[in-house]
Amino acid sequence: MTPFTELSTTGPNGYSPGAQCGDDMAHIMLVEDDTRLAALTAEYLTERGYSVEVIDNGTHAARRILANPPDLVILDVMLPGESGLSVLKTIRDAYRGSVLMLTARGDDVDELLGFELGADDYVAKPVRPRLLLARVEALLRRTSNPQSQGSSERVEDGDFIVDRSRREVTINGTDVPITTAEFDLLWFMVTRPGQPVTRDDLFRELRGIEYDGLDRSMDVRMSQLRKKLAITDAPERIITVRGVGYQFRPSA
Repeated sequence: MTPFTELSTTGPNGYSPGAQCGDDMAHIMLVEDDTRLAALTAEYLTERGYSVEVIDNGTHAARRILANPPDLVILDVMLPGESGLSVLKTIRDAYRGSVLMLTARGDDVDELLGFELGADDYVAKPVRPRLLLARVEALLRRTSNPQSQGSSERVEDGDFIVDRSRREVTINGTDVPITTAEFDLLWFMVTRPGQPVTRDDLFRELRGIEYDGLDRSMDVRMSQLRKKLAITDAPERIITVRGVGYQFRPSA
């Protein structure tokens, strides 16, 4: 079987969500070895205006992502060749787009490990098409390059710069490699300097769901972000507020 098949179409009534990322429809790579699920998912997304490329092997997917980066990757955990988590680890430093993981329902270990490796979100199987579409659209909106950004889209705190229009972070002139989800988390924090932020706030704003009191995914994401910001001689930017959550601490 060919490692991938490319499908593309435009949805009914001219609806084309893919156009939100530029003049061309957004390119989604679906990495899934369940032939039936892959075909149904690809059909559902292409009918809504996305260009979908399907790959059924983890090793092939990792090479393809790095050679021809898509706007978003939907990545199953269980794959022939490399596993989805192995693919994520392979591509994450070089690939700056969003990665949405497909996991077995209730498999918290895979979900947490995926977040640790840089996944931006996850959807549990069996896949609910409308939920998947909502997560895809949310991730693509975040990574689209806004056309009308003003000075409010840039936060500077000494040598620490967060630029939302470019989705870039620099400390002392050094670029900080950051995922889509980590950037959104950081932006949420830096635009609320000195203000304690709860886990309820983070889940509601960044994932569109209520915090259930048990989900550790946001803590994992925060931990990864803090490690990336911990450049030598740089002050700790995000601190833990015991019994509340987190707080961005400006240097001034």
